[in-house]
Amino acid sequence: MTETGALVLFSGGQDSATCLAWALDRFDQVETLGFAYGQRHRVELDCREGLRVGTAALDPRFAARLGPDHTLDLGVLGEVSETALTRDTAIAMGAEGLPNTFVPGRNLVFLTFAAALAYRRGLRHIVAGMCETDYSGYPDCRDDTIKALQVALNLGMDRRFVLETPLMFIDKAETWRMAERIGGAELVELIRTQSHSCYLGDRTQEHDWGHGCGTCPACELRAAGWRRYRGG
Repeated sequence: MTETGALVLFSGGQDSATCLAWALDRFDQVETLGFAYGQRHRVELDCREGLRVGTAALDPRFAARLGPDHTLDLGVLGEVSETALTRDTAIAMGAEGLPNTFVPGRNLVFLTFAAALAYRRGLRHIVAGMCETDYSGYPDCRDDTIKALQVALNLGMDRRFVLETPLMFIDKAETWRMAERIGGAELVELIRTQSHSCYLGDRTQEHDWGHGCGTCPACELRAAGWRRYRGG
């Protein structure tokens, strides 16, 4: 297993793009992994390669460290989920106090498959953009969940994986600041223009914070974070 190798869960959104830069700044070998799970906003997958290429171009170290990209088809997750991310239905709060954009088990499944791939690729660190500070309340984004899953994966695969969540305790404004610290204004602009967060998959409208419908929870979080980052 490569102690300095990392696998980044890379959706094509702001958070995962920041995590990719974070990993490239720290690890000698970095690979990326995306998932197609029947998501309504699958346009995010189309953003991944441009972000990979653009991030690698920012620093010779990044270019040397960036390894292969992988995409896994997890369409079965969309088939068993009745959510606003996997169905053409209005976004709303559910009866249990969670938004209906919550896909039950999504991050648990993602991290399990990521660990299986990391096992085969000999990578120790698995980097993901979960955050419990500035998020929609998803229980599988919480630090306790990630810590428990790390224990289960290490026991079940007899490996010492480290689940890295560099955004866990920061908000969206600080996520923008992290990108600036790592890659300067060029990385911020790359993420602003090329990443995708909108749950509705709308890239026809451009705002100062990027593309999106501007009204879904993901757009509202991203826009509010951008305003705080810019001091507005």
